[in-house]
Amino acid sequence: MKRQVIQTADGSKTLFIPEMNEQYHSVNGALTESEYVFLKQGYFHHPSPSPVVFEVGFGTGLNALVTALKAEEQKRSTTFISIEKYPISSNEIKSLDYGKTISGKAVDLFQQLHAASWGKEVTISEFFTLYKIETDLTTFSLKNLEPFDVIYFDAFAPDKQPKLWQAEIFDRIFEASRTGAVFVTYSAKGSIRRQLINSGFSMERLPGPPGKRQMLRGVRLT
Repeated sequence: MKRQVIQTADGSKTLFIPEMNEQYHSVNGALTESEYVFLKQGYFHHPSPSPVVFEVGFGTGLNALVTALKAEEQKRSTTFISIEKYPISSNEIKSLDYGKTISGKAVDLFQQLHAASWGKEVTISEFFTLYKIETDLTTFSLKNLEPFDVIYFDAFAPDKQPKLWQAEIFDRIFEASRTGAVFVTYSAKGSIRRQLINSGFSMERLPGPPGKRQMLRGVRLT
């Protein structure tokens, strides 16, 4: 799969896939989108002092990076489980260079996240443990994972990866989540919202990040 590194509106970079006409993050600001959708509306919205975050799409590692930085800042012990079918290359990691975009401390942290072995829990810092799984979510069982408190659903758009946005996937995520789990995604499609409601999440539309009018957030009430 051919990917190109492009710069987004807030100065941070992302990857673009020409054959899919799709990018990993918003061209209106990769870092801005990550911090707003997944941190502000997801990670910060859950009260647990030691949350388990489940991410669909490790991708560039940006969501993991900003979460790890906040976990350290807030001294909030966080387990971060992320599924990715197509890990990016070392050259792409170097070109993205998110650490320099954010802060000096983030430079080493970004490298640690990508250097972490796949398929096992790795302690990245005192307050952040990473478990990267190289697999296809459509065939992978979630039953043996620790129950989720926060879900970052960051797959490619529904029209680009429709198999990941099906009811069966949302049902499995719901069953693997604790009561009170927070589900966030940049998508605001009505069909996605209805499927998540059918799976058992209480859904709401929120103002979206730059370039998007709305996004979705759900909570598992039972």
